[in-house]
Amino acid sequence: MGINLRTQQLTKGRLRLSLDIYANGKSRYENLKLFLYEKPATVAEREHNKRTKSLAESIMAKRILEMQDGNYNAVTGFKSQASFIQYFKRLTNDRKSSESNYGNWSSTYKHLVGFTKGHDVTFAEVNEDFLKGFKKYLLNGKVTKGNQNLSTCSASSYLNKVKAALNQAFIDRIITYNPGKAVKGIKVPDGNREFLVAEELRRLNDTPCAIPIIKSAFLFSCITGLRWSDVNKLVWREIIYSEVESQYKIHFAQKKTKEYQYHPITDAALRLLGERGKDDERVFKGLRYSAWHNLRLAQWVADAGINKKITYHCSRHTYAVLLLASGGDIYTVSSLLGHKNLKTTQIYAKIINPIKNKTVELLPDIGI
Repeated sequence: MGINLRTQQLTKGRLRLSLDIYANGKSRYENLKLFLYEKPATVAEREHNKRTKSLAESIMAKRILEMQDGNYNAVTGFKSQASFIQYFKRLTNDRKSSESNYGNWSSTYKHLVGFTKGHDVTFAEVNEDFLKGFKKYLLNGKVTKGNQNLSTCSASSYLNKVKAALNQAFIDRIITYNPGKAVKGIKVPDGNREFLVAEELRRLNDTPCAIPIIKSAFLFSCITGLRWSDVNKLVWREIIYSEVESQYKIHFAQKKTKEYQYHPITDAALRLLGERGKDDERVFKGLRYSAWHNLRLAQWVADAGINKKITYHCSRHTYAVLLLASGGDIYTVSSLLGHKNLKTTQIYAKIINPIKNKTVELLPDIGI
């Protein structure tokens, strides 16, 4: 078992550097994509040879350590030389059970392929420069179907998916250094978070929807704050009655964060569920996520006379805003939403803040 640095003759007086790797009776070859001048004639060429040889020896030392740590297989090679693109594709396929999450990962994969022009990329090549280049590509690449730039929100989401894949690769011990930690994400400016007020919810409740299950599920999310993914997978055994508290609750693991929630719900939310089914049955059978279903949701909102661009996720915004407007404290609201970070909830406090409202009323009357 061992690794040797080898030079091979190229044209124009250059030498290619590579590694010959021997393990378990088998040999492999790794092209370092570095070259030396065979007969350096200038100071610049001699300096190039010195730096390049030092870099090649550094890579060889790293490979030796990887081999000693058991990160080498005679068939597949070094873990760091495995395909990052194929690894990302596998992580994407693992998310097929969640339509919206899979869609985001799948889009990211397509942009990765576009950025690399279809060429394979190893983990060793996914360094800080690679990530910075991908970040620039997402922000300025005009990569939409209409040859436009992506929205900042989409670009941020796609970069975060790549960084999440690198985090997982670090956990899987494929890489020993995570370059994603050194590259800042794309900051998304606070946008207009659309929500509904109580009167609008009453109008929606009184308005028929072409797909009744969308109506029930959406209103349920508006008064419970559950994400679409959690509503979609909700089963009857997760709806329980606490005799101690005389309160119905939902005991469930959030699909996004995997955190377990003990979530109290109102009688109104309970009524939206209808007749109880078997423990393993989905509560909202027939609920689907698609462009067509989203269109039916938008049409229902329009039929209710509401002139707002409402998507399913607006139900969660509605829940947060209604609670804060009614005097709910931000810490409890954050817990009910299942946020890991209070900063996420504080975005809603910018929209509705009863304390600020009361404080402004303290201003004296100046006779205007």
